[in-house]
Amino acid sequence: MKRLSHLITCAALLATCTLTSALAQEAAIRKNLGERVPQLGKIDEVSKTPIAGVYELRINGTDILYTDAQGDFLIQGNLIDTKQRRNLTEERVDKLSAIQFDSLPFKDAFTIVRGNGKRKLAVFEDPNCGYCKRFEEGLQQINNVTVYMFLYPVLGPNSVDKSKTIWCAKDKAKSWSDWMLKGVEPSSAKCDSTAVDRNVQLGKKHKINGTPTLIFADGTRVPGAIGPDQVEKQLDQAGS
Repeated sequence: MKRLSHLITCAALLATCTLTSALAQEAAIRKNLGERVPQLGKIDEVSKTPIAGVYELRINGTDILYTDAQGDFLIQGNLIDTKQRRNLTEERVDKLSAIQFDSLPFKDAFTIVRGNGKRKLAVFEDPNCGYCKRFEEGLQQINNVTVYMFLYPVLGPNSVDKSKTIWCAKDKAKSWSDWMLKGVEPSSAKCDSTAVDRNVQLGKKHKINGTPTLIFADGTRVPGAIGPDQVEKQLDQAGS
């Protein structure tokens, strides 16, 4: 019984020492980098990586850097697990940048419903984005989906004006499709178009830096004009 008690005490002491050491290392990293590289700003989180002596730094919410235990070196780039063929940095960023689908302000989007509309997809697009137009062509092949379209004008004043005109159209979905697929200029219309302004602020908050950006029902974010096969795959994986 004494031996068991002794072992438990040793284990507790070891755990305490390990925690103390980890905290000391984190403190050293924060202190040294704060003094030497103040432009980094606030470090949100310091955590271990699978590589001994290498730590992950999370800054600005979703930006990832790596350092040693003393903050003497900074590494910028992707951490690749060659055995499992996984991009650990990319996976981490994807997880950090995931958006809770149900938290999106759907009142500031218009919907395009195809088939039974059972599957869900939110898309942020700029009406003057060439990649968005290519994406829209492929999206026509997707059935049984409800698309929540968030007008996201980030390419200049004309994009803002065009987005607000589309938002004010009697049939938003038709005005959008006519422009994106047929090149038909949206008819002049005015209304309360502050939803477009809110979308821009929402995108900045979540660091949506390009269009199109897709958000699936499981929170997965996919930047870029992916093809219909990839959209189908993501919709199925999202379980929407």
